[in-house]
Amino acid sequence: MPFSFNSLMIVAILLFSVGIAGVISRRNIFVIYISLELMLNAINLMLITLSRYFASLNGQILAMMVVAVCAAEAALFLSLVVLMYKRKGCVDTDKFTSLSQNRDKHHE
Repeated sequence: MPFSFNSLMIVAILLFSVGIAGVISRRNIFVIYISLELMLNAINLMLITLSRYFASLNGQILAMMVVAVCAAEAALFLSLVVLMYKRKGCVDTDKFTSLSQNRDKHHE
């Protein structure tokens, strides 16, 4: 049974809203990353829904390109998190803001 256009758009909007709430309310870098990925998946759902609605493949092609870029972004993100964890010993975003201050102290 195919889903209606309105129901898919409502699900995408709800997923995007949950992602925004996760980014705003959390301090853990992994939770923020998962929330960002949730937002990107909501956008992909919107693109595919609009692509089906207008009977065009453009939205589906763009969604596949977003998935490819997200894979590269995930690799970069995880490598940065590992580097930050080695330096600070935690994944709290409040600790990451002090890196620029520490760097300035070493150059004095």
